[in-house]
Amino acid sequence: MVTLHSNESGSFSPKIDTNTHSLSFLAVRHVAPASLILVMSLRFIMLGDIVGKPGRRVVQQHIGALRREYEADLVIANGENVAGGSGMTTQLFNKLIKYGIDGVTLGDHVYRQRDIYPALDAAPNLIRPANFPEQAVGRGAMVLHNEDESKSLLTMIVLGRIYMPGQKADDPFVTIQRILDAHPDHTHTFVEVHAETTAEKAAIAHYFDGRVSAVLGSHTHIPTADAKILPGGTAFLTDLGMCGPYDSVLGRRKDRVVQFMSTAMPAAFDVAEDDIRLCGAFVELDDSGRAIHIERIERAADPDRAPFSQTND
Repeated sequence: MVTLHSNESGSFSPKIDTNTHSLSFLAVRHVAPASLILVMSLRFIMLGDIVGKPGRRVVQQHIGALRREYEADLVIANGENVAGGSGMTTQLFNKLIKYGIDGVTLGDHVYRQRDIYPALDAAPNLIRPANFPEQAVGRGAMVLHNEDESKSLLTMIVLGRIYMPGQKADDPFVTIQRILDAHPDHTHTFVEVHAETTAEKAAIAHYFDGRVSAVLGSHTHIPTADAKILPGGTAFLTDLGMCGPYDSVLGRRKDRVVQFMSTAMPAAFDVAEDDIRLCGAFVELDDSGRAIHIERIERAADPDRAPFSQTND
């Protein structure tokens, strides 16, 4: 059974009851009704794909300090790999929110864990690719607000269509424009492009330069060194990288991946455990929605500090 428990601002967040296996919803941080739109400068952090427990732990370790260092109004993260490297569960979504993440995006692995389906429909700060068919569970855009509800960021994620086999994704260009047309009063807008090729991400960024505040890429788990502000005022980064183990092949145990690729024999692609880092980007927008600053963020995990120093987290 699904029940909703509203906080004072009327927003929700899911939580699993492990005794009854029922789904309930806790108060969401920093989310307000979409009707409240105030134009002010805005600072946000976007974190790359969180991969498994190592990725979740490094985010938990650094998120508070990052928010203070950058004076961030919002922190967003891609969480599609948080559940053992593939998909997300309601319990893990709740953990990310408790760590201090305001909104979570999911990419091509969005439906790997059926447990998340009810939250996709009910939680206002959790989105799947907007260019999925209309009948797909969940929504493709969200409006996030800072703590005092004075600033808002229209946030969406789209899938690329080049070298993305098995995905029923519509045209990302048309989808982004449709969402912008449906939210004409939102000055600050952010598009995450979850795509395989650098060319597709760059093409989308240039097409919407001056019409959205930021276009940041994800999916490849490899951070790129091309953070820039385009001529029209749109912040762009080809790929955020991942929050997870970098002594790996895209977050997976390198010996398992090498075994499969060199012998064609099946191997379990377990999440790796070494060289754990947080990667993402910080973006600052002015009152008009134009980007005035973008920089990459990269922080190594400290194994001697919590939560790595704890047996349970």
